[in-house]
Amino acid sequence: MELLQAIYQRRAIRHFTDATVTRGVVLEILQAAAQAPSALNLQPWAFAVFHGRRRLTEYSSQAKAHLLATTDPSFGLDPRIDKYANATVNIFHDADTLVVVCAKSSRFHPVEDCFLAAQNLMLAAHGLGLGSCPVGFARPWFNLPHIKGELGIPSHYTPVMPIVLGYPAHPLPESPKNAPETIAWHWDD
Repeated sequence: MELLQAIYQRRAIRHFTDATVTRGVVLEILQAAAQAPSALNLQPWAFAVFHGRRRLTEYSSQAKAHLLATTDPSFGLDPRIDKYANATVNIFHDADTLVVVCAKSSRFHPVEDCFLAAQNLMLAAHGLGLGSCPVGFARPWFNLPHIKGELGIPSHYTPVMPIVLGYPAHPLPESPKNAPETIAWHWDD
């Protein structure tokens, strides 16, 4: 797949088949993620991988409970918040694989660098025929000290981007994007 084709065609996938993602495919995707640029080439990312629908369903229930318990109802975080109160809704979209991109401590913007690795991860997944979806609602739960301890995420690492992976149940139509808003352009010939 051509790079620009992948950039233009990749979409957030929220419906997956029952096909399982193999360890080898995940390792290939992680290698691509680790090719991202980073400040001073510090490569401040690490990856926590969780596999199995039953495991992710359990994590979904816990993450939703935390989200609902810590969201100020008057704030209205998102119109989907009521949907997440439904016990049958899985915030990991019934996928079988979840990768959490984590930032190691660094002086030079490790979180931003991890977002670059996350984009590489999602593009690589798309290029290999998988779908992906970032699940930002789960990030606060993954950052709880006791959850990090239970999941084996070192305390000095910061989970910044949970991303589910799986095989898309059906192709998504193209989603129109706005033209880039260029607020300044100074070009000397």
